[in-house]
Amino acid sequence: MTKILVGTDIGGSHITCMGVDPLGHSISDVFKIRKEVDSRASADHILSGWADALGQLIRLIGKENLGGIGFAMPGPFDYPGGIAWFKGVQKYDSLYGVNIRKEIRDRLELDSSIPVRFLNDATSFAIGEAWTGKAAGFRKSMAITLGTGFGSAFIVDGIPVESGPEVPEAGCVYHLPFGGSIADDHFSTRWFVARYKALTGEDVTGVKEIAEMDAGSGIREAGSRKREAGSLIFSEFGSNMGNFLAPWLLKFGAECLVIGGNIANSYSLFEKPFLKAMENKGCNIPIFISELGELAGIAGAARLCDDSFYSRLPFISAK
Repeated sequence: MTKILVGTDIGGSHITCMGVDPLGHSISDVFKIRKEVDSRASADHILSGWADALGQLIRLIGKENLGGIGFAMPGPFDYPGGIAWFKGVQKYDSLYGVNIRKEIRDRLELDSSIPVRFLNDATSFAIGEAWTGKAAGFRKSMAITLGTGFGSAFIVDGIPVESGPEVPEAGCVYHLPFGGSIADDHFSTRWFVARYKALTGEDVTGVKEIAEMDAGSGIREAGSRKREAGSLIFSEFGSNMGNFLAPWLLKFGAECLVIGGNIANSYSLFEKPFLKAMENKGCNIPIFISELGELAGIAGAARLCDDSFYSRLPFISAK
């Protein structure tokens, strides 16, 4: 029997872990556990929650059938070392300096032969999309995640590229200059919230609320001024993102772009200005909205347990 690899997505308020068949590139709904975890709780509470979810899944799979555990993990994090460096990010701060690999091994009583590995969540998403999602079949792809932050990764033959003249350092674009600040300030949920406040003087909870106004739902509640503000915001967002991404896509020679994250659910509202800006920059590649969503990150994380794949990752091969 082929060993089952466990892909694990660590979100701001949950852990989702699933079994992945490495040969069929398939993710099994039979082997799935999702558990809510308070990211502001104590280290022991968080780690106990993670271990409980993983333990339930391992019991379903059978410990003898476990091929390893891979984590799609937000940063700051020492991915090869397995050590958390969360600080000042308002989630998982209590894990600062904790060796997560050791904690998981100890709590699950895992043999040292079972790999427990970690990778940035946006990079895991990109690997998953290239392995079994929309970017499969393309040699060079870029993937971005749009949500509370702006994640990115550049992929060649399934492997992330994190250095060289074609990509920014570590494959990250969030910190690059744009619009008088950095890209993360413009291509994340907080930009939508701040922009809406600037245009209307009112607060919203997130992008979904603005999208509903722009789409015309709840028209009596929204009023024409608010709907116009919503339309303007999505238009600005799409145009700005096209102008920002196109030069990097061209420089890298990307054959496609995959977009994930919660903001991707509103793609139809910024698609036209985004594509127009891309076209004006001479970038005419296929644009895909992820259908896998969270599953892409889980698939990418599970693939970390494949030694032949993991050994080719930049931070491993560079050593």
